[in-house]
Amino acid sequence: MLQPNTIKFLQQLAKNNNKAWFDKHRDEYAIAKQDFEELVAGVLHGLGASEPVFKDLQAKDCIFRIFRDVRFSKDKTPYKAHFSAGFSKGGKKTQGAGYYLHIEPGGKSMAGGGLWMPEAPMLKAIRQEIDYNFKEFKKIIDDKKFKKLFGNISGEQLKTVPKNYTADNPAIEYLKMKSFVATNDSITDTDLTGKTLTKKIQESFDTMRPFIDFLNKGIA
Repeated sequence: MLQPNTIKFLQQLAKNNNKAWFDKHRDEYAIAKQDFEELVAGVLHGLGASEPVFKDLQAKDCIFRIFRDVRFSKDKTPYKAHFSAGFSKGGKKTQGAGYYLHIEPGGKSMAGGGLWMPEAPMLKAIRQEIDYNFKEFKKIIDDKKFKKLFGNISGEQLKTVPKNYTADNPAIEYLKMKSFVATNDSITDTDLTGKTLTKKIQESFDTMRPFIDFLNKGIA
């Protein structure tokens, strides 16, 4: 669970997204950041219990910076109004598929994962894996619990059929995808400060593990 003051800090940051305010409230930020790190450490502990690749990771390996890179963005606000973390075999930096946690008040929190905009060779490998093993892939994403938590997987799609495939391929709607993402956005603001938050995140990650494993198998 997170402390109410952590949620309050993020809410205030969203309303005062500027350096002067942030500098004045750096102490509150440090406390909120530590609180989020403890949550991430708990999630890592749960992942490590069933996936040894996570046992040696620390929270700092997974947490994304709150400072935004505004060089190429029209949005020049300097800070993210959320805390986030990526969980994969190399923490947040690995290019393969992994889990993602996003904490943002206002009903914008989510637990999900997958693979976002992989480079061409990796995308080609995943498409091939889906094409060769479509029944396995479909069974994973059509699983009753997966559907309940995530609905359909999402991702930007090509408008045309990808090279080397035909329009009548049973998997064509997935082969058109340029990203493969599952999102559970049912984490409420009440959940954020509740005792079951870590359990709810872990349930999402456990449910989507076959999906993550399938994607990583394609690029291994």
